[in-house]
Amino acid sequence: MSSGPGPGPEPEPETYEEQNVHKVYQQIAGHFSATRYKPWPIVEKFLLGLSPGSVGLDVGCGNGKNLQVNRDVFIVGSDRSENLAKIALQHHPHSTVVADILHLPHRDASFDFAVCIAVVHHMSTPARRVQAIAEILRTIKCGSATAPGGQLLVYAWALEQKSSRRGWDKGDSQDLMVPWVRKAKPGSGEEDQTFHRYYHLYESGELERDIEQAGGLVVESGYEKDNWWAIATPRPTS
Repeated sequence: MSSGPGPGPEPEPETYEEQNVHKVYQQIAGHFSATRYKPWPIVEKFLLGLSPGSVGLDVGCGNGKNLQVNRDVFIVGSDRSENLAKIALQHHPHSTVVADILHLPHRDASFDFAVCIAVVHHMSTPARRVQAIAEILRTIKCGSATAPGGQLLVYAWALEQKSSRRGWDKGDSQDLMVPWVRKAKPGSGEEDQTFHRYYHLYESGELERDIEQAGGLVVESGYEKDNWWAIATPRPTS
């Protein structure tokens, strides 16, 4: 028999992510942007390998640091954080919109490529992570017998970070709150502020499984800078 009231029902995933992901990025947008200025090597290689004139998406573009990698392609960036999307607007001629990864405002099979870097791991349930990948794949051109399909590059934080400063590894929790410390300006009299963001840490092989469940075919995958990454294409419908 319980000696008192229980912890109560778990919040809905949308509410949980609003409080522990979206709201946090709105608050830290400026400070977060100042720390994000260089594309990761695999991201840079993927974008530079695209055909001139290609049109694609950067879903969860943050401050837009990846938009300027290849000036011969056009990218529509999107982010759930209005404050980050506003920062990304500076990268002309590309465009940026405020959009939820689960409900992208784009037509089916209309883009040549997409990148989604360090976003899917913020979705708080397995079904929502698969749904997020499926929603991006929906927007990418499908291949045929005569033409290859478009490609998606997706990154997610790895559980296997034993050699990094974080030290996570197999056996540790895959779902956790990660602190972000916003340092106060020297002499301001203010105190540092700590914000906590929800992350799901992907174990080896999990990202590929999510892509398969989402209707994609994995072309290539690997590990870089404490992240698992994969390149996928929409599975042909016929």
